[in-house]
Amino acid sequence: MGKLTKKRKEALAKFDKNATYPLADAIEVVKNITYTNFDASVDVDIRLGVDPRKANQMVRGSVTLPHGTGKTVKVLVLCSPEKEDEAKAAGADYVGLDEYITKIKGGWTDIDVVITTPNVMAKVGPLGRILGPRGLMPNPKTGTVTMDVGKAVNDVKAGKIDFKVDKTGIIHASVAKVSFDNNKIVDNARELIQTVIKLKPTAAKGTYIKSIYVSSTMSYGVLIDPKSVTL
Repeated sequence: MGKLTKKRKEALAKFDKNATYPLADAIEVVKNITYTNFDASVDVDIRLGVDPRKANQMVRGSVTLPHGTGKTVKVLVLCSPEKEDEAKAAGADYVGLDEYITKIKGGWTDIDVVITTPNVMAKVGPLGRILGPRGLMPNPKTGTVTMDVGKAVNDVKAGKIDFKVDKTGIIHASVAKVSFDNNKIVDNARELIQTVIKLKPTAAKGTYIKSIYVSSTMSYGVLIDPKSVTL
């Protein structure tokens, strides 16, 4: 184990790693133990009592955070010409089809979200091997395959995020920046957690929410009392 730095020692002195905290208190702790010299992201990790290997226990979805993420999101819309003006008017950063498909095949993935329309999925589908591992592949379940590209772009720009349980049963999501007002971080975190709770698969048995941690970039995780955020 590496030697504890001065700042990490200070952080450990400010909270109990083995204690559970109400959501609002946990956010306050995270702010107090964040020492980065940039505006760190606030991340929520939710461990679920599901087996992601089974299709009927997969948990995935999207949520629009009340106060946005604090991040500048670069959006690519892959669509036919008649939808281009709608996508541009909504604020998409890149709009087109064939030229961007060629760029992606060449390794370009300098984007955060890809939105497309159903009528061009035959062309977009083969990009799955590139976009899939990066979490960029459009999916109807998350609203990124739709004819209403204007609304989809607006939603993403307003703070909509997608989430999916990983192979270890954990959902990871960034919900704010440390510079946000505490109440706004609480609102965003609660919105994510309650959305995940609503998506509990009927096949999941036993305890569904096993643990919830909140942390910032490079900070320790603070354990949240699920009772402080559950419905």
